[in-house]
Amino acid sequence: METGMIDRGKKSVLGVMVDAVDYEAAVARIVAAAKEGRPYGVTALAVHGVMTGVGDPEHLWRLNELELVVPDGQPVRWALNLLHKTGLPDRVYGPRLMLEVCRAAEAEGLSIFLYGSRQEVLERLEANLKRRFPKLQIAGAMPSRFRNLTPEERDQVVGEIRKSGARMTFVGLGCPRQEVFAYEMRGLLGMPVIAVGAAFDFHAGLLREAPLWMQRYGLQWFHRLLQEPRRLWRRYLPLNTAYLALLLLQWAGIWSPPLKKPQPPRELRYG
Repeated sequence: METGMIDRGKKSVLGVMVDAVDYEAAVARIVAAAKEGRPYGVTALAVHGVMTGVGDPEHLWRLNELELVVPDGQPVRWALNLLHKTGLPDRVYGPRLMLEVCRAAEAEGLSIFLYGSRQEVLERLEANLKRRFPKLQIAGAMPSRFRNLTPEERDQVVGEIRKSGARMTFVGLGCPRQEVFAYEMRGLLGMPVIAVGAAFDFHAGLLREAPLWMQRYGLQWFHRLLQEPRRLWRRYLPLNTAYLALLLLQWAGIWSPPLKKPQPPRELRYG
C-alpha cells in the first residue's frame, strides 16, 4: 500500500478532468487556497456527476474549469486506475472530505460558511459539526432558495458570505446545481467553494450512509436507491449503464471524449 500524499494531476474520465488525488493532497490544496484567499472551485464527483458533463458541453466546460475535482465514487477511482494507471488506493468521498477539511480548518483557525439545503438541515448540521469540532469557527449559514437567483440576489449572497469573514464555503445544492454554484461564485467570493452534495444531509443525521462494505465495492448508489427509489431510479439505472459502456469504449480506444465547448457557458445563478 502506497503511503504519503498522492497528487497525480487531472486525468480524463469520459472527458471530465478528474484529479488523481488522495484525501491528504485534496485537503492540503483547499487549505492553501483558503489561506491565500484564492478562488478555488472544488467538487467530489461520483458516476452521476461525471455523466452530467458527458451529455452537456456547457456543463463539461464548468466541471473542467474547477480547480479540484476529486473521485467521490469507487467507479470513478476505478476508471482513473484503469485508464491512466494512477494507482489510487481509495476514493475521496465527499462527506469524509468535508470532515477532513473541517478538521484542518479547526486546526488552522480558518472559518467556514455553509450554503444550501433547508434551514432546519443547516441548524442540525451546524450543531453536529460544533459537537465534533468544538473549536471550528462557523462564520454563517444560508439556506437555498431552490431556484435561479436574480443578479441582485446573487450579489446579496456574495455580500453576506464575504461579510461573515469565512475563508471557505461548503455548498450543498445537489448535483449539478452545486457545481454550477462553485464555478460561478468562486471568483466572486475569492475563496474555496466546495460542493459536497449529500454531505449536509448525512452530517445533519437525516440520511444514513451505506455500510462500509457497500462503499468499498462501489454499491453506495444502490444503498441510496433503496432509501429514495422514486426519486433516484431515473438517475442511477440508465446513467450507470451508460457510464460503464462509455468507459469500456474509452479504454478500448473506440471512443474519444469530446472536448469542452470553445466559449464559456451562460450564467445560471443557481441558489
